[in-house]
Amino acid sequence: MAIWKDNTAPRPAPTPAPTPQEPKAMDSTYKPETNSPAASPSPYETPRSRSESLIASEITIEGKIEGAGSVRIAGKFKGDVNVQGDLTIEAGAKLTGSVRAEKVVIAGELEGNVESASQVNVVATGAVIGDVKAGAVTIASGARMRGQVNFGWDDSKPVKASTGKAYTNGVESAPN
Repeated sequence: MAIWKDNTAPRPAPTPAPTPQEPKAMDSTYKPETNSPAASPSPYETPRSRSESLIASEITIEGKIEGAGSVRIAGKFKGDVNVQGDLTIEAGAKLTGSVRAEKVVIAGELEGNVESASQVNVVATGAVIGDVKAGAVTIASGARMRGQVNFGWDDSKPVKASTGKAYTNGVESAPN
């Protein structure tokens, strides 16, 4: 009696791998499938093709989010968010903590400060309790906000006074 199994029995041939097809070019008439979940994107979705993480509704998480992708919050999150992508707070969602992101869309509730963003959009269902510092801010009619807003300022450029003199951090410098 042999201790090993006899491997001389014939084996079926493996099925060949499918040949890769050329990707089809998208034209302006392209329509996604209607039964696909991606067919009905959120009205707050951005056209970027970055990866996006989702905190689904009915989920509560406490911690810290950092990374290079985008984040969409549909549930509740308590902690700071620091991403190099976009942050979307869906209607009915709540974020308690500070935010640093490229673009921030608030349709739910943010209780905390937006410390740095190139653009912040607060839609009609959105509420912000905290300060906002961004390159551009859009607040829709019906949105609620309690806090200070600073936008359009580039801290690297000196502020010019009406006298034609330039001031940087309170120190007079030569006019441009």
